This record gives sequence, C-alpha cells and structure tokens, in this order.
Amino acid sequence: MPIENERKFVLTDDGALEARIGAAPNVERSLLRQAYLDSAGVRIRAIDAADGTRHVFTYKCTVDGQVVEIETSISALDFERLWSKRLQSLSKVRYSWPDGRFHWDVDFFKRDDGSTYFAQAEVEMPEGETVPPPLPALLSSHLLAVVPAGDSRFASKYLTDQDHAARLLADIHRKGRIE
Repeated sequence: MPIENERKFVLTDDGALEARIGAAPNVERSLLRQAYLDSAGVRIRAIDAADGTRHVFTYKCTVDGQVVEIETSISALDFERLWSKRLQSLSKVRYSWPDGRFHWDVDFFKRDDGSTYFAQAEVEMPEGETVPPPLPALLSSHLLAVVPAGDSRFASKYLTDQDHAARLLADIHRKGRIE
C-alpha cells in the first residue's frame, strides 16, 4: 500500500525565496494545475516540468490512521474532461529534491497574476517515521511554523481558498505558532 507520511512547514516568503530555491543544486521545478472533484479524496493534476507535461489522477483515503495515496497517469484529454468538473482548483510552483531517506517539496501557491499567496514546505518520510528531519539550511530562516501532523487546515485542498490561507497566516503571525 502506498502510504503518505509527510510533515508540513509554513514558510515566510520574502519575495526572493523561490528564486533561491530554484537556483539550488539538484532542485527540480514544476508548475502544477490541481483540481479537486466531487468525490472525497479525488484530485487531478497537470504537472509541467522540464521533461514535459504529465497528467495524474489521485485518490487519497485515511485507513487505520495512515493516508493511502494511489496515483495513476491519465491522458491530457481525460484531464481536461475532469477539469471541467472541478469544485476547487489551484496553481502552484513546486520545487523538489531528494535528501537521503527523505524527499522535500516546497510549494508556492499562486494567484491568477502569478504572485504568491502562501508558501509551504513538506517532507515525505519513510513509512513509520514520526519525527521530521531538520529543515534544510536553505529554508530554516524562513520557517514561520511547523504544522502539527494531520492538521487538515494546511492541506492544498483548503489552501485553494486564498481567504482561508490569509486567515491562517494572520493567526500564525498573531499567536506566533499554530493552534
């Protein structure tokens, strides 16, 4: 079973962080168009990367406290058909790199004008691990808050709502942490 085991970190975007990450060695950049459909746990993605565009259908479901994530490729035509049925959608630029047993992604959630409204890192950990590794040096000075494991308010599905994202950021700034 493909188990998703990740931890998230809210970042402060100083307007230059994205460029610094993009210039780092071994970092891959991709543009994601992502939509959530009318069935729980179902999303589609168009992933534009250096090697072309991939279209992916994903189903996520929590089973016995673990998130099972099943992904499969779909055609561009099927992606466009399903895109017409989206309930929520977003665009984000993702920077990814391997780090030993871990995999890092940093997402910059984008407004229609291309500006960033939310920045978040996540580390994918081996199944069974519960303690995330330290943030990479490139990100450590940008850490705003560590997201508690399983806090769905920071799921991309909910971050499609830019007002929700703004409220989360304002709350973190006001309290100095996530509550």
